Amino acid sequence: MTLAGKRVVVTRPRELAQGLAALIRQAGGEALLYPAIEIRDPQDPARVRGLLGRLQEFDLAVFVSPSAVHKAFELAQGRAWPRVAAVGEGTRRELEQRGLRNVIAPAGQADSEALLALPELAQLTGSRVLILRGAGGRELLGETLAARGAKVEYAECYRRAQPSAAPLPEGRIDAFCVSSGEALVNLAAMLGRARLADTPVFVSHQRVAAQAGALGLRHPMLAGPGDADMLAALVAYFGGAK
Repeated sequence: MTLAGKRVVVTRPRELAQGLAALIRQAGGEALLYPAIEIRDPQDPARVRGLLGRLQEFDLAVFVSPSAVHKAFELAQGRAWPRVAAVGEGTRRELEQRGLRNVIAPAGQADSEALLALPELAQLTGSRVLILRGAGGRELLGETLAARGAKVEYAECYRRAQPSAAPLPEGRIDAFCVSSGEALVNLAAMLGRARLADTPVFVSHQRVAAQAGALGLRHPMLAGPGDADMLAALVAYFGGAK
């Protein structure tokens, strides 16, 4: 029970938070769900459905997040997918749970740079690629694939929003878990930077750690992109703190 007595705030969208919360509880800790991002339907669902109605025209579909998988499958209405790729193992697992196999995905990393480094995406001349993402996502992936010869289209199948500010559960907070820079910025706006300044904030990527430093947070702890990575970082930190 390596997290016994520890109260850990999980800030992922509620529909994506259960896996990490379960691991924290199994390790003896208390997981407090406090979403810092809310996943909403796309601004133009008809356009997204139109793109998904043309799946047979694409050679590759790239999913940037688990939320992209959830929303795209809702809107695709059982259509057959072309070859698929995923930014990270969490997104790959979501695709595999829906019956897709041979998913192209980097091991142990969850960013566009790692996916682009795979040999399967090195040469795409003449390929048609559909990128499934949230509104306003990073442009690196699409721009790089286009530079490699692909014809790229985007299906922005969800929107991210800051939830309405709500009080944290009462009592001591031992750590926050944050999986994206946007969630970190929202969390600071919802709670105030001072509330986060002296509490360890466990983050999923070096970019998020850098944002934490820029926000004046003194204890950003780099974990990793997956639930198991986050749990391992929590256990290592609190085990060493005994």
